[in-house]
Amino acid sequence: MTRRSRRHPHAPSSHRRALPGSAPGTLIPDPEAARTRVRITAYDPERVLEKDINDIGEIRTVLEQWPVVWIQVTGLGDLPVVTQLGELFGLHRLALEDVINVHQRPKVEQYSDYCYIVVRAAHDRDGYGSDQISLFLGKGFVLSFQEREHDFFNPVLERIRGGKGRIRQAGPDHLAYALIDASIDCFFPVLERFGERVEPMEDAIIAHPRMEGLQRIHELRRGLITLRRTAWPLREAMMTLYREPNPWIRDEERIYLRDCYDHVIQIIDLLGNYRDLTSGLMEVYLSSTGNHTNEIMKVLTIISAVFIPMSFIAGIYGMNFPRQIPDLEWHGGFIFALGLMAAVAAGLLILFRLKGWLGGSSSDRS
Repeated sequence: MTRRSRRHPHAPSSHRRALPGSAPGTLIPDPEAARTRVRITAYDPERVLEKDINDIGEIRTVLEQWPVVWIQVTGLGDLPVVTQLGELFGLHRLALEDVINVHQRPKVEQYSDYCYIVVRAAHDRDGYGSDQISLFLGKGFVLSFQEREHDFFNPVLERIRGGKGRIRQAGPDHLAYALIDASIDCFFPVLERFGERVEPMEDAIIAHPRMEGLQRIHELRRGLITLRRTAWPLREAMMTLYREPNPWIRDEERIYLRDCYDHVIQIIDLLGNYRDLTSGLMEVYLSSTGNHTNEIMKVLTIISAVFIPMSFIAGIYGMNFPRQIPDLEWHGGFIFALGLMAAVAAGLLILFRLKGWLGGSSSDRS
């Protein structure tokens, strides 16, 4: 059973890092990381082998018998397993440190016997975030590390099992491209759901500019910042892969990596559009709040304007000067005062209506 982290997706994982001054290559696994599972997929144009690995030594035999071997490592909780894999493939301790510390930005690093690639797969499970995918591409193998179990590599597995496309006829560099492409494609459904949340908010904010709407806007903007922080270095990494010489990537595979670069550019464009849209939502909220406040103040001002002359009339007739105020003791004076107040109020309301202050405008009259 896997152990899943309960941290907030945006919370810093400082306890994963080595202490300041520690030796380079110090490996400190996350105590809440999922238990490590190693699965191997080997294939050639005619056959496919899939099996779970309990003994790391079995991988050496598979490497000798199959032209392309994919070692998929899920979960980083078992440091001895990760260390044994590093010893088997001759991985540098600094590269293993980057694998364990899953806060790395997307990048490409070349070593003498392999190429180390870091990409990130976006998700919106508990807020917007991304998971680190570490790939080692070498002679006849691709070694992948991921934080937890996901299904975004399932399309690649289905193509391998069914022999679809050219993946079974190609080498490990094409497999690495397929895994990178699957990781990048995770952005698109996340952004699609993001758009479905953002677009209806404008009408809701205009109709009901409440504090809850402002909080949702801030949540979306924080998620957008997180996704942009992931996508921008991913563009640089993809540019490095398809433009710079790499002994582990054949020239015919670079055109596929260029397609990955194009996808990243599309993602960045979408993020830019959503950034403008969320900024517009903030302006709409502030404008709607201001308009709503103005409407309230207008109503209160109209009420005050109506009652001020009525208060004046009541004050005059309420003065204790019976000889100086005519008709003060008149039997119908009370009814007359009420009628006078009602007439003044009605006159003011008609005037306000003609001025367009009560929901209409003087230009609307026919």
